Amino acid sequence: MKVVAFNGSPKENGNTYYAIKTVADELYKEGIEVEIIHVGNKAIRGCIACGACSKNNGKCIIDDEVNGWVDKMINADGIILGSPVYFSGINGTMKSFLDRAFYMAGRKLRYKVGASVVAVRRSGGVSAFNQLNNYINYAQMLMPSSNYWNVIHGRAIGEASQDEEGNQIMRVLGKNMAYLLKLRENGKNVVKEPEMENKIYTNFIR
Repeated sequence: MKVVAFNGSPKENGNTYYAIKTVADELYKEGIEVEIIHVGNKAIRGCIACGACSKNNGKCIIDDEVNGWVDKMINADGIILGSPVYFSGINGTMKSFLDRAFYMAGRKLRYKVGASVVAVRRSGGVSAFNQLNNYINYAQMLMPSSNYWNVIHGRAIGEASQDEEGNQIMRVLGKNMAYLLKLRENGKNVVKEPEMENKIYTNFIR
C-alpha cells in the first residue's frame, strides 16, 4: 500500500513537514510506503473555472506540477494533506493546489483513506484543519481520527518536536490511518462498495 502526502508549507523541513513525518513514521512501521511532496514552495495558481478538465480526460490546462500530483493521488491508497496556518486558515499555495486537484479527481478518490494535519504557532489550527477536511469529505474518502484535533504547535523550525500532546496526536493518527488502510485493503473483495450516484446539482438562482 502507498500513501502520498502533500506538504503545503513553503519550508521544506518545517513544522508541517514534521507533523506529516510523524504520521508517516507510524505508517512505515506497518509496511506502508509514504511519498512526501513539497507543494508550498511552488508557484501554483488557483482554478480559473474554465471547465476544461472535464473535457480533457481530467487534466488541467494549466501547465504546472498539479496534473502529475493528481495522478499520484489517484494511484495511492491514502492521502495526507498538511498545511501551516498564517491567517486562521490554510495557506494560499495549498488552497490553490487543492481546489484544482479535488475538482479534477474528486470522484476518483472515493473510499481512499484521507487525513489532514496542521502546524500552527498559536491560534487558527482547528479552522485550518476543518478546511482541509472539507476536501476529504467532498471526495467521499475514509477519514481516520486521532485522540484530539490534528494540530501541532510550533513557530520556529523544529519547535513542533517540543509539543508533547501534538506529537502524540500525530502518532495516534498514523496508527489509526494504518489500521484503516488495512481494513480497506482486506475488505476490497469481501464487502461490496455502494454504487456511486450521479451528482445532483441544485442552483437556487435561475
